[in-house]
Amino acid sequence: MNARRASLLSIGASLLICVATVRAAAPVPAKLSGSISGVVKNAAGVRQMGAVVILYNRSERPIQRTLTNERGEFSFDSLLPDVYSIRVTLATFLPALKRNIAVQPGMQSLLEVNLASVFSSIELVGLAPGPAAVISDEWKWVLRGPRDTRPVLRALPEVAKAPRRNRAAFGLTRGMVKVSGGDEGTVSTLGAEPDLGTAFALATTLFGANHLQFAGNVGYSVEAAAPVAAFRTSFRRELPGGVAPQFGLTMRQLDLPVRMAAGQALLAGQRVGFPPLRAVSATLYDRNNLSDGLTFEYGASLDSVAFFDRLNYVSPFARLSYDGGSKGVFRFSYASGTPPAELLKTGLENTAEFEHDLALLALFPRVSLWGGRAQVQRAASYEAGYRVRTGSRTFSAAAYTETVNHAALTLAAPSGLASGADLLPDLFTRGWVLDAGSLCRTGYAASVTQHLGENLEVTFGFTGSGALTTARSALDRGDSEELRSILRPGRRHSLSARVAGTAPVTGTRFVASYQWASLNSVVPPHVYTTQPLREGVGLNVLVRQPIPSPGAWPGRLEASAELRNMLAQGYVPLSLSGRKAWLVHTPRSVRGGLSFIF
Repeated sequence: MNARRASLLSIGASLLICVATVRAAAPVPAKLSGSISGVVKNAAGVRQMGAVVILYNRSERPIQRTLTNERGEFSFDSLLPDVYSIRVTLATFLPALKRNIAVQPGMQSLLEVNLASVFSSIELVGLAPGPAAVISDEWKWVLRGPRDTRPVLRALPEVAKAPRRNRAAFGLTRGMVKVSGGDEGTVSTLGAEPDLGTAFALATTLFGANHLQFAGNVGYSVEAAAPVAAFRTSFRRELPGGVAPQFGLTMRQLDLPVRMAAGQALLAGQRVGFPPLRAVSATLYDRNNLSDGLTFEYGASLDSVAFFDRLNYVSPFARLSYDGGSKGVFRFSYASGTPPAELLKTGLENTAEFEHDLALLALFPRVSLWGGRAQVQRAASYEAGYRVRTGSRTFSAAAYTETVNHAALTLAAPSGLASGADLLPDLFTRGWVLDAGSLCRTGYAASVTQHLGENLEVTFGFTGSGALTTARSALDRGDSEELRSILRPGRRHSLSARVAGTAPVTGTRFVASYQWASLNSVVPPHVYTTQPLREGVGLNVLVRQPIPSPGAWPGRLEASAELRNMLAQGYVPLSLSGRKAWLVHTPRSVRGGLSFIF
């Protein structure tokens, strides 16, 4: 009997084990199970692919393991109601751990994992509704706590496995073609700004988040009897969290004027006929939102200029901005070489979408000669600025310290009068370029803007900065050595008034300014990167007039006119052998053009 009873017990135990095994192998019904899903991001909000996610039971034993997909998402389905833990690891980041994740029948727990190099965190951001949704003890404790310590609840629709829509390869395509004419060129602190004649730009998006833009500026130099061209390509990708890195490549080429042979030979023993000026610039720009109101912009430019010799240099730049709301905006910047267009956008008023790239595209480096060798004007500056709006008024102030190396001055002299081995014919004007050496200076600016409605504003400003002045005006030889000997460091102060607005009926956009400055200064004014203030000596007028076009046209027409330093102020007179000459930093120029924007 005992043996028979033992045999029956053994058979019954085997049947129970088989039944339990079959039940364990069968999937848990959806109504009785829950799930845990989430998304893994870095500190900048960029989703991370390939992160290792391990699921632990209440006994801290690993039961499942998965990797995040290309969208940084992971999911554990068909989980029995219980309490679980999640651990996320990824190379170059500290691991993140979340305990006591309650899974209820018919519920989905959504997690947001933030990985960082200093600390990492996992936040429970939502629970999917279900017929048996019962709030966990953990959430009851959270809701009983103070409001300031509660986690932020956010819905993450990206986690849901909805079918992805096919995005078009190209979208939001727009462009512009501009034909212009006028004076041969102007000069600014950044470099020579010629009017090549024909400019175009085309921008489009690639699969939604990628922005591609191509621009060009072509023309024909009468002085050099050769074509002139510049091209720029930029690529920007929009990432989550406001991150938008951008890469730009700019190429320029031109020939020097043939009148180079009219002056004294620049390099002894070398034949007339010099190589063209070629410049290539690669710029990387990025912008990160560090926290609420705090933005950091940074990047660098790698420039290569070929003229007699090849000059290569790296120009880093950065700007930190804090927006305090009603307290104002604080900015701190460092710029070397030519600041990118992104740091100068605050000062370009009422411009079209492509005007920033086209303005940078037409900016040729200021090349001069020092000891018979080619040099490029470069500046490095530290600047701090503050801007606040109170009612209808905006107050701004800025201060800077700057070093200008190989400052290039324009000498307007009659033909055959200028001489010297270090005088180079200007690229786009009938003047000459003199290398004035290096200059260290400090400066400041203050302005107030009165907003008169939405379409009109008036600005008054005051600036002061270091500059170069002339010790005397009479010269004996007029060569480069004697010209450098009369230059002295000094101060330059200016008062300016500016009116900008848009006509309500015709839609005409205009900017008119007048600046009085010390007329004996010969160094171009500083270009501010923390303020919208732009210094322009004398009377300056900019007008953009939309032109009505037939309804069948796919785009619109716009006429523009730009007049700089119309009263020819800031010309420092010199006497070379009894004949008049001038040192100029802002030549008078008149430009006009017609743009087709589509």
